Amino acid sequence: MSAFTATYVVMGMTCGHCVSSVSEELNKIDRVSDVQVDLPSGKVDITSEAAIEQSVIEEAIKVAGFEVAS
Repeated sequence: MSAFTATYVVMGMTCGHCVSSVSEELNKIDRVSDVQVDLPSGKVDITSEAAIEQSVIEEAIKVAGFEVAS
C-alpha cells in the first residue's frame, strides 16, 4: 500500500505550542499516519493512507486556530 503525502503552508504559527496544536488536530483525521511541521517556513507535510480532501485538512487547521496560505 502506498502512502499519500500533501504539503500545506500554514500562516501564523510562531512557537512550539502552535506546532503542537496543528499537529494534534491533523492527527485526529482518519487515515493520517504522520504530520511533520516546520515552524520557520510554516510548511506542514501530511502523510496518509489514502487521499484526504483539502477541505478536511483546512478545517482541522482552522480548528487549531490557523489558516492555510492561499
